[in-house]
Amino acid sequence: MTDSIMSKAATMEIPINSNGDTGTLPEDDSLEQAAKLQWSLDEKVGSSRGTRDLQQVMVSGPNLNETSIVSGGYGGTAEGIIPTSSIKGSSMHHSSSSSSMATDEATRGVAVEKLETVKKWGLNTYKCTKQMISERFGRGSRTVDMELEAQIEVLRDTKRKYESVLRLARALTNHFYNMVQTQHALGDTFADLSQKSPELRDEFGYNAETQKLLCKNGETLLGAINFFVSSINTLVNKTMEDTLMTIKMYEGARLEFDAYRADLEELSLGPRDAVAMARIDAAQQQYQIQKDKYERLRSDVIIKLKFLEENKVKVMHKQLLLFHNAISAYFAGNQQQLEQTLKQFNIKLKPPGDDKPSWLEEQ
Repeated sequence: MTDSIMSKAATMEIPINSNGDTGTLPEDDSLEQAAKLQWSLDEKVGSSRGTRDLQQVMVSGPNLNETSIVSGGYGGTAEGIIPTSSIKGSSMHHSSSSSSMATDEATRGVAVEKLETVKKWGLNTYKCTKQMISERFGRGSRTVDMELEAQIEVLRDTKRKYESVLRLARALTNHFYNMVQTQHALGDTFADLSQKSPELRDEFGYNAETQKLLCKNGETLLGAINFFVSSINTLVNKTMEDTLMTIKMYEGARLEFDAYRADLEELSLGPRDAVAMARIDAAQQQYQIQKDKYERLRSDVIIKLKFLEENKVKVMHKQLLLFHNAISAYFAGNQQQLEQTLKQFNIKLKPPGDDKPSWLEEQ
């Protein structure tokens, strides 16, 4: 209604009198009053709305999430207004979906890799088990190196015998240690009795000195035997064990080599179509890989057996000479020769009580 009144007022002719003043018509007064009424109404509505907007801004502050981007310039229609909250939400959703997709791809890749590893392990275990059963029942052939197998068997037998020597030497050490402790206690008892029995002071004194001397020589011999036991233990449980671990790996490689060799031979006897030829080529590659592994471990075993034999002879020559000289000097009562034997092999005895842990270790 206001628009129609204003348009009508704008198109009406304004009468001018002879003096140049505008004439007054009843219709003009009505239009002027209507315009003034509309202006006052607009002013009241606008002031009240502005007051409410200002109060809302002062109370809650500007809502940046509700900020809008206007396209099409000032005074455009509402269709050109794009809320920034929708843009922000869509970008965040897109980034989160991209990261989740990347995580899913990485997880799927790890799962596929693990599955392939398990598959290869299962196939290899099946082939090796089949080959082992075939060898045990005499149906399958196995690769045999007679010379190397004989050396391996000699090493295992030598290890069993050296373990027996080590066990007996430890038993001798324990028994002899108990004897030395008994001699030490007996010597202390004789010395105490020599002080309390004046009539037998000399006799108890002689025996006390003898037991103390035997105890001292026994401790020296214990040092030599302990060194002997420690060296044999290193030779048996470290050097020989390391060689036997390599032999175990060699035997496993030999079993895998024979398993893939039998698989290749079985495929070679079958049809020769495209699929079969592809399988034969894959089996040939696996056979070559296992053959190289077998040859490499076989060479390692031969080298380790050679060095082990040289080391064993050198170590046992020294230790057997030490054991013989120390035992002979002790039971001959030659204290000087016994001490010279320990110096010859660079054996240092621990002072009494040195084997006890320190107060720091006890904490």
